[in-house]
Amino acid sequence: MKYLRRAVKYFIQITVIFVVIIAILMLSGLVSKDVAVAFQQGWTSVGYILVAFLVMSAAYPYFGYGKRNIHANGDPAGYRAAILQAMEGRGYVLASEQDGEMRFNINSPINRLARLYEDTVTITPVLGGFQAEGLIRDLSRVVMAIDHKINRYED
Repeated sequence: MKYLRRAVKYFIQITVIFVVIIAILMLSGLVSKDVAVAFQQGWTSVGYILVAFLVMSAAYPYFGYGKRNIHANGDPAGYRAAILQAMEGRGYVLASEQDGEMRFNINSPINRLARLYEDTVTITPVLGGFQAEGLIRDLSRVVMAIDHKINRYED
């Protein structure tokens, strides 16, 4: 269900951006206001574009969200403060915590809206450390920040 919700959100977002750009071009006179002239095959082209958006939206949740592992030794509870500090440094706030699992959301309402409120990063204790789950483009920075806080790298 989460996958379908994300796909629908991205379809709406891409479609709205497309409509706004075309409207600006039409209102500024750079493109004809007649859809049959603006697009080579008229409304048929619009249908093809929407199908392309549908395919991209259906694929994005699969490729855009994932999991990354963070190596850590010892008791996971001992790393709580370091994880909170690392996440705060990346602009996240603790949204909830249950059974050792911590869920974080982006602090900025504008950034949350830009991500369609799909900005949650979940840190779960697993054997050998932690597992971070969330938007792939955010995970790299988050995992690196947490890893540098909890692991000492010395020459």
